[in-house]
Amino acid sequence: MKKTVFRILKYCKPYRGCLIMTMLCTLIGVSLSLLVPILIGEAVDCAVGQGNVNFDGLARIALILAAAVLVSGVFQWISGLFINRLAFGTVKDLRTELTAKLEEVPLRYIDGNARGDMIARVISDIEIISDGLLQGFAQLFTGVVTIVGTLLFMLTINVKITAIVVLMTPISFFVASKITTLSHNSFQRQSALRGEMGGLTEEMIGGQKIVKAFAYEDRAVERFETLNRELGDASLKATFFSSMSNPSTRFVNGLIYAAVGTVGALGAIGVLPWVGVMSVGRLASFLSYSNQYTKPFNEISGVIAELQNAVSCAQRVFEVLDTPSEPDDSHLETLTDCNGTLEFRDVHFSYVPEKPLIHNFSMRAQDGQRIAIVGPTGCGKSTIINLLLRFYEVDSGCITLDGKPTTSLTRDSLRSRFGMVLQETWIFTGTVAENIAYGKPDATREEIERAAKAAYAHGFIKRLPNGYDTVISDTSGLSQGQKQLLCIARIMLTDPPMLILDEATSSIDIRTEQRIQRAFEALMKGKTSFIIAHRLSTIRSADHILVMRDGNIIEQGNHEKLMQQGGFYANLYQSQFAQ
Repeated sequence: MKKTVFRILKYCKPYRGCLIMTMLCTLIGVSLSLLVPILIGEAVDCAVGQGNVNFDGLARIALILAAAVLVSGVFQWISGLFINRLAFGTVKDLRTELTAKLEEVPLRYIDGNARGDMIARVISDIEIISDGLLQGFAQLFTGVVTIVGTLLFMLTINVKITAIVVLMTPISFFVASKITTLSHNSFQRQSALRGEMGGLTEEMIGGQKIVKAFAYEDRAVERFETLNRELGDASLKATFFSSMSNPSTRFVNGLIYAAVGTVGALGAIGVLPWVGVMSVGRLASFLSYSNQYTKPFNEISGVIAELQNAVSCAQRVFEVLDTPSEPDDSHLETLTDCNGTLEFRDVHFSYVPEKPLIHNFSMRAQDGQRIAIVGPTGCGKSTIINLLLRFYEVDSGCITLDGKPTTSLTRDSLRSRFGMVLQETWIFTGTVAENIAYGKPDATREEIERAAKAAYAHGFIKRLPNGYDTVISDTSGLSQGQKQLLCIARIMLTDPPMLILDEATSSIDIRTEQRIQRAFEALMKGKTSFIIAHRLSTIRSADHILVMRDGNIIEQGNHEKLMQQGGFYANLYQSQFAQ
């Protein structure tokens, strides 16, 4: 826990000016507020009995008291402004670093964690850190200054009674520390369950059509209720333990106040001569300081819940930040041009070590060839693409491009040589033109429209309310086929030297698919292309077809040759066109 707190404080360094001003303003504000009990005590001594009231002295003290309270309030307000800037600036930088880190971690990490949980860490967890910093630091520093200040003032009034207060103080610390230990684990559990709930909610809402199609609503609600019940129990336990802290310390502080009042009063009337004689006004001041001395312990214990919650959330954020990034490859060769000759040499790979997927995989693609990859679901077709683009690294073996191992090339330069259209479309919130120009932001409107026409997307785009300037999103009402046409238009615009088409026309009607195929024919001319398709009619013109099963190439050749062999491919092809 301490390590996490110190790590959070490191993010405050760029705002140390705000930190210094916060401490300075708090110091002035609290110091002025500590004058109030002394002034009140002097005012009490100005009215020692009936007909014995120093009105001039009372008026002077009242003016000083009003000025002290006013100036103290102003400085504490200014302190709040600086602590806000410190807290929000710190979490802004932390959120920026976390978002940048998510762009650097290997794809394996993203695939292995729920999207909702990742979103919760970026948004809600960091907001909780902000609240913890804002409340915790301000009250902690104010409390420390108040404790030190009141202790000094009490020493100037009566050293012996001050010793009684100090000797009883550890009881408050002992009670608070025990309760803190009990609540910390509960807050960690609460943060973890909150992330799981975010992941489940994102899955259920994002896949609502599937949920309804399979009548999964009741089971989805049951899963949510189970997780919600666990979260409720953890939250209740955390809140229960943390809420015990404030009343427990208040009880102890009440005992201290009662002891001070009793001993001070007995000393004032001479029953306890060793205490020393005090005036009524000084006794009133001492009691006020005693109350102020113990009050910060109550306030600090009151924000323990916020602090622990913030620390638990910070641990989740730092867990992502501590995840190893993809190794720096800036020292590697930058690929500026290539002829498109690709080769897999004895490649082995598995997503999970105990479940091998691809083993002894070897193939060679010549410059300008169209390589089709077919096979049953789960045989490793898309995995080949993941390895080719280094989204995942091979366990053993080697992949070369123009005779150079892809591991000797920077990832950005390698990936920039490929254009890829996936079965899963991705549209971001922006105009149609911005979506098409995603891979070429400086493209002109003419180039964008030319690419859209080549992808047969121009027609439906012109029917949109604002044409190419219509703002769309992944949930804006476009059909899956229309979104896929926009993704194809992106590739048409960038015109990369190599292509990867992973079920690129799976959501498009047959007539449009035939047109797109003709556009792809022109686009693939002279380019090394990898085509993954379940509809085998779309790959008949491929120069070379790789037939995969269980991570191995079991057949290869062109369409005619494979059909003549009468093997797995021939059976697969004939099954699609069987009457």
